[in-house]
Amino acid sequence: LIHAYDQCRAKVDWRNQRHIACSEIRASNLSGECEFLQEFNRGRLGFLKQQQTCVRRRAALSVTLQGVPDNEARQTVDSVYSRCYNDT
Repeated sequence: LIHAYDQCRAKVDWRNQRHIACSEIRASNLSGECEFLQEFNRGRLGFLKQQQTCVRRRAALSVTLQGVPDNEARQTVDSVYSRCYNDT
């Protein structure tokens, strides 16, 4: 639903990596998949900035599923992270 909301609200261009990355950051942050217990159950134990680390990782993974190489996906997520994370 986050992607649908972004499409209506922000007129996302789904061919633009930065737009995709921003939508994925928002979706990862709001989905509940990065809550402490979810990450703990995955064996990813972290106390400092665990939520932010998870959101970055999951957003980059989602961007790579669009056919973007790993390094480029991480760089794109990093370039828009603060603006998009704070937008949630």
